[in-house]
Amino acid sequence: MHPAWVVVLVSTWLATACNVPLWQEVAQLPGQGSLRGWGFALAFALIVAAGNAALLSLLAWRWTLKPAVLVLVLMAAFGAYFMLAYGIAIDASMLVNVMQTDVKEAGDLLNLRMLGTVLILAAPPLLWLYRRPVQRLTALRHVAHNGLLLVGSIAVIVVCLLLVFQDFASTMRNHTKLRYLINPLNSVYALGNIATKPLRMDTSKILPLGRDAQLGASYAGQAKPPLLVLVLGETGRSGNFGLNGYERDTTPRLSARKDLVSARNAWSCGTSTAASVPCMYSHLGRTGYEGRSANYESLIDVLHHAGLAVLWVDNQSGCKGVCDRVGETSTSTQKDPALCAGGECLDRVMLKDLDAQIAALPAEQRQRGTVVVMHQMGSHGPAYYKRSAPENKKFGPECTSTALQECQREQVVNAYDNSIVETDHFLDSVLQWLGAQEQHAQTAMIYVADHGESLGENNIYLHGLPYSIAPDVQKHVPWITWLSPAMQARTHLTTGCLQQDLGERRITHDHYFHSVLGLMDVKTEAYNTELDMFAACRKPAAAG
Repeated sequence: MHPAWVVVLVSTWLATACNVPLWQEVAQLPGQGSLRGWGFALAFALIVAAGNAALLSLLAWRWTLKPAVLVLVLMAAFGAYFMLAYGIAIDASMLVNVMQTDVKEAGDLLNLRMLGTVLILAAPPLLWLYRRPVQRLTALRHVAHNGLLLVGSIAVIVVCLLLVFQDFASTMRNHTKLRYLINPLNSVYALGNIATKPLRMDTSKILPLGRDAQLGASYAGQAKPPLLVLVLGETGRSGNFGLNGYERDTTPRLSARKDLVSARNAWSCGTSTAASVPCMYSHLGRTGYEGRSANYESLIDVLHHAGLAVLWVDNQSGCKGVCDRVGETSTSTQKDPALCAGGECLDRVMLKDLDAQIAALPAEQRQRGTVVVMHQMGSHGPAYYKRSAPENKKFGPECTSTALQECQREQVVNAYDNSIVETDHFLDSVLQWLGAQEQHAQTAMIYVADHGESLGENNIYLHGLPYSIAPDVQKHVPWITWLSPAMQARTHLTTGCLQQDLGERRITHDHYFHSVLGLMDVKTEAYNTELDMFAACRKPAAAG
């Protein structure tokens, strides 16, 4: 068979069988079913096929054609499965999130439905090509034929665009998600975006930040140093916290307390851990972080520059670079039979040996103050049922499959809500631990999730959709603050004022960096008082 026919046939398979999620979305567009709608869909299909052919024409050489087809078909098969199963879209941030997923998280995604889908989509073209000899061409004929194939593919794209340009432009503008469903070109584009990132941003070095950081007046002659615990939540939906008005009592321990501040109108700066964590620990805010020309040191570095002791305890897949210069401890080596059944630990394990880990930090820094970050496993999906202990499985029956679409939605929500009950237990345990430290420290806790989660609304599961098209449930996050009486006195803040001010005021991850610095009284040019969410309640007290 001539290589050009291989390209055409494989491109047709990719554009049709491997793009079922795209055509399902197109079928839901207004006007589909009419003659004009069918014409638009046909032109769109030809554009997708020609785009795949143009890409393959660049790779259709004697030794590269079959390997290129193998990679693209497998990429398309896996992409189609995840888009069909979880309603996700594929962009650069999604692929970064995939690349940073550890073995345990990846294992949660494996199931028989994935295997079956990939075999159905990948096996027919790959077996056909394996058994089909491809005609050998001379070098000049290869160049000529590949060039004609590329020009022809571009011509088809141009002609089809001209025929339906008005509808195509309007659809792409109003239905942005479609561009992230064009498979496997979405993955190829995302990989290209990641590969060329060093051309747009200097990734070879980390620019200094907050090297001028100094401790403020509250540290002068202090009787007890501050101790702040920053709980970095995982996959928390603000609307599923009983503390925030959810009809289910998913937070019985926290709801029973009257000394907590829950910001019910808090929003993330990303829809995945890989995007949100570096962003929220940055001084740039979401817009600045996305458009940055270089990487900077993080909040963790600034706290360290100020002379504070800093400890990062991780029960997930790492700190995404924000603690690299300070270091982290991981729970991966813990063997606690009660908390680490099945090789994965519940978040409460992070409290085990925490006193010893803090004691191992430099004494001079601990005498000034300590900041502990606890990175949760939280409600990480799709195996929500693994994220809660038996005693915290308050809602049932649970979905115990990682192929969430196989379960009734109520079962998925039950499993997820039980993970929130577990988080409630964990946060209450952190507060009890902090209560025991008050004899020798002035204590506080800030809990905020990195992003939210979709639980089957509009057939979308998990998280990671591009921020511009992601539903609110992937961006609306819980944010809870607790200040001990001693910390309130130290910071000139009161829980009552914060409850009234932050209850409904919109805040975002943009406030996180500056609010932590403000709470810890760290003075630096990197601090912006306008983004300190505590500042409004601090000023009246300071003036009085």
